[in-house]
Amino acid sequence: MTEKGYLTLFVLLAIAWGTAFAAIEVGLATLPPILFAAFRLDVAALLFAGAIVGLGREWRPRTRTDWITIGVAGGLMVGAHYGLLFIGQSYVSSAVAAIVLSLTPIATPPLALALLPQERLRAPAVVGLFVGLAGVVVIALSGGSLGGQAIGVGLLFGSAFAFAVGSVLTERLQRTLPVLSLQTWAMALGAGILHGVSYAHPGETVPSLAAWTTATVAALAYLGIVATAGGFLAYFLLLDRIGASQLSLVNYASPVVAALVGWALLGESITLATVSGFGMIVLGFALCQLPSLWRLLAPVAGYKPRRRPAADDCVVVDGNVYVPDDRDTGRASCAASAAD
Repeated sequence: MTEKGYLTLFVLLAIAWGTAFAAIEVGLATLPPILFAAFRLDVAALLFAGAIVGLGREWRPRTRTDWITIGVAGGLMVGAHYGLLFIGQSYVSSAVAAIVLSLTPIATPPLALALLPQERLRAPAVVGLFVGLAGVVVIALSGGSLGGQAIGVGLLFGSAFAFAVGSVLTERLQRTLPVLSLQTWAMALGAGILHGVSYAHPGETVPSLAAWTTATVAALAYLGIVATAGGFLAYFLLLDRIGASQLSLVNYASPVVAALVGWALLGESITLATVSGFGMIVLGFALCQLPSLWRLLAPVAGYKPRRRPAADDCVVVDGNVYVPDDRDTGRASCAASAAD
């Protein structure tokens, strides 16, 4: 795939994940949140299982670590993440939900520091963490009270935190399962957990067939096929090509898409406080990812690292020192080499 193709795939991923929040909003009008999340994972797990069969990939966990990884990914990255996401969005707009979920890349570095011994956390990342958290607080209080808005934001923060913890723990585990197989098991386990929680929850009931409107079915199909199965496929294709640091920027493109779609199709309003909170989260991300962003943006700005020329960069003829490209910074060392 060409660079243009990967850029197109990145844009499509941002659109798929950004519009997913509007689809959740549509489905929540009919379905209880936990059961809706479970149905979404059912569809995705079936599609992933079909892909494994079609591609002939290894699907059987062979080691104890494989099973632990499935438990972590299915319980945290899928079950807890999607369950809290769907419940949280029942309190807030799709735009607010997408913005709070963009906190995930900011929450990951301190968790990596705590769980991965080789990780180090620099001072800008610490500041970025607090700036990002402050942005979430601004969004939570934008409703003017500690009511439903704050409850929803708190649940969404828990969703982002669960996904970040699962990501860090999964990175620490040395599994043998291919990524596609791991995702399939995780989706199936997460769906099973959510079905169990929904069944035990007194406020959740299975809707009658009459409640399944065309919009509900379309929202569920879109979430399971496009946003989850297609989105994760695009995510891992891009992960292999552009890396996690650059790919994490999709977390900040998706909320923009979600806000525009929510405004255009659902009539949602976007407050100044919400925009300000999002700006603080983006700033926090930038502080957490300063080294990666510098490596990404420096070539675009025309900056190239310079090195001090070594002695063998010099040409000495009859005691005269010649430095290629007029690199005067190395002339002194070259002269010393000539004197030797």
